[in-house]
Amino acid sequence: MPIQPYLLTEEPYYQPVDTEIEVYESAYRLRLPLMLKGPTGCGKTRFIEHMAWRLKRPLITLACNEDMTAADLVGRFLLGPEGTFWQDGPLTLAVRHGAICYLDEVVETRQDSIVVIHPLTDSRRLLPLDKKGETIKAHPDFQLVVSYNPGYQSAAKDLKQSTKQRFCALDFDYPPPQQEARIVAHESGAALALCEQLVGVAARSRALRGRGLDEGISTRMLIYAARLIVDGQPVQLACRVALSRPLTDDPDMLEALDGFVEAHFA
Repeated sequence: MPIQPYLLTEEPYYQPVDTEIEVYESAYRLRLPLMLKGPTGCGKTRFIEHMAWRLKRPLITLACNEDMTAADLVGRFLLGPEGTFWQDGPLTLAVRHGAICYLDEVVETRQDSIVVIHPLTDSRRLLPLDKKGETIKAHPDFQLVVSYNPGYQSAAKDLKQSTKQRFCALDFDYPPPQQEARIVAHESGAALALCEQLVGVAARSRALRGRGLDEGISTRMLIYAARLIVDGQPVQLACRVALSRPLTDDPDMLEALDGFVEAHFA
């Protein structure tokens, strides 16, 4: 089976915040294309991994970028010892064999590339391979899922309405503080009390979003900091390395973030 390696054999840890699991299961039963919207590091990718495991479906993930072409999605002709041959791209592989295809940060993709998904997001569920002269009918188990961060929207980088309106959408955000602390504790092995303090630092940083920071401290960054602390690094150093320095280069913002750490870990 070409997509056997894409089956998840261990359950990815995920704590539901609302009804997102039930909504996703319904969307999958109906094979509706789905868009996950939320800030960086809030759990969108972990959620789709958990759902693929839960539904026992292969998951093919592609991290989108501005240099990605349509051929990177659907495939291309390559030159081999016996001449040219066609190599399916990740999207085509998912369409042929019934995987969930997850396009992470789809807004980064060039507009002239993203249009290739349009026939897959309506009742046709088709993928034309123009260079090969083939049109593929999507496998009954295929589903398309995309994600992006609305906080980074701009005129230059945004999905067209003609693309957005082809998807259902689920909003994601950082979990409530107590739940976020439990997630950080589970993922890092750190004590819950320490994780609660880290979450407090993150909450104060998120209040600065749009007032000096493009983004606040994410759940992912908290897990990194907690892991460093568990490994023996001093708290203030771990927080500088994992929280404040990756977030900004502005001296005033760095001072403010370091102040948040000192306030919570005095």
